[in-house]
Amino acid sequence: MSYSPALDAKRAKIMAYWLFGVAGMVLFMVFLGGVTRLTHSGLSITEWKLFTGWIPPMNETDWVALFAKYQQSPEFHKMNPDMDVQGFKGIFWLEFIHRVWGRLLGFAFFLPFAAFMMRGWVRMSAPLFWKLTGLLVLGAMQGVMGWYMVMSGLVDRPDVSQYRLTAHFALALVIIWALLWVGMSLLQKDPYDRNHQDAGGLSDASKGLFALVFVTALSGGFVAGTDAGFAYNTFPLMDDGLIPGGLFDYDPWFMAAFEDITTVQFNHRLLAETTFVLVMLFWFKSRGRHLHPRSRHAINALAVMAWVQVLLGVSTLVLVIPVSLASLHQIGAVVLMSAALWCAHELRAPQHVA
Repeated sequence: MSYSPALDAKRAKIMAYWLFGVAGMVLFMVFLGGVTRLTHSGLSITEWKLFTGWIPPMNETDWVALFAKYQQSPEFHKMNPDMDVQGFKGIFWLEFIHRVWGRLLGFAFFLPFAAFMMRGWVRMSAPLFWKLTGLLVLGAMQGVMGWYMVMSGLVDRPDVSQYRLTAHFALALVIIWALLWVGMSLLQKDPYDRNHQDAGGLSDASKGLFALVFVTALSGGFVAGTDAGFAYNTFPLMDDGLIPGGLFDYDPWFMAAFEDITTVQFNHRLLAETTFVLVMLFWFKSRGRHLHPRSRHAINALAVMAWVQVLLGVSTLVLVIPVSLASLHQIGAVVLMSAALWCAHELRAPQHVA
């Protein structure tokens, strides 16, 4: 990715740090969403108010009215039939903060974008304008996807669809990826030439690792969506073996990877272990290579984060999904993906000049 030559380095740096800041806000949004799900708070608000909903209940009358709407949901009837207004308040606040943070995130992106347009830093004829507009569209899509996900838990069963949950998480990852990539491209327009580093073979490998981390993270979404993490809480064995019994024992078998708890968890383990091994091999392969210091930092960060993520994943599993560790493991997936993206950006192959 590149940006308009009319932008000087100072303006590019300001806009890059703005995009990094928005990416940080999306990361916190992912954290809030994970905690909201793990505490079973995500279905507490049964309406989506696009332009209102900024103000929480201000008096007991408001609370009673909101609780009455919640009492019509399947979650209340099947899981919380004894809940009173005070109990409802306990699950309301996380979902409310999650939604308000999403609105604030939209303003944090749109208002500076509009300001940069008015100041002439971003011109409609420049590629950067279309990249930022695309990010704005992705953000709007994520809001719609979030409500589409919640709707799946308001009909028959008190749980959101694992497909919609994973799609919601995937779109969040894509938004963070796009924000970081555009921001990094503002700071470093062109890849390093061969005099600065020898990235032969590492460039393609970094792209493959990024794709693998992304797929592994999505498999974690299916683990969360099916509550598969609450089964087989041992490591490295699963059902007393490296390969559990009943794998793909599902009708139809090809849906087992998305709906069968045993297969879903096994796939996530296999992908995570493969990712870890390949990241370590990537790190060893990079040793002794002549690389730019920033590329070296990116590779080291990826290796360190791979260790951290494995430790978080195993701890979360064997301790039977404590909220704190599970939330950190989800954030770790995003950070690991970001480190892989950083590597891919730093190791881009220089363009051939005719």
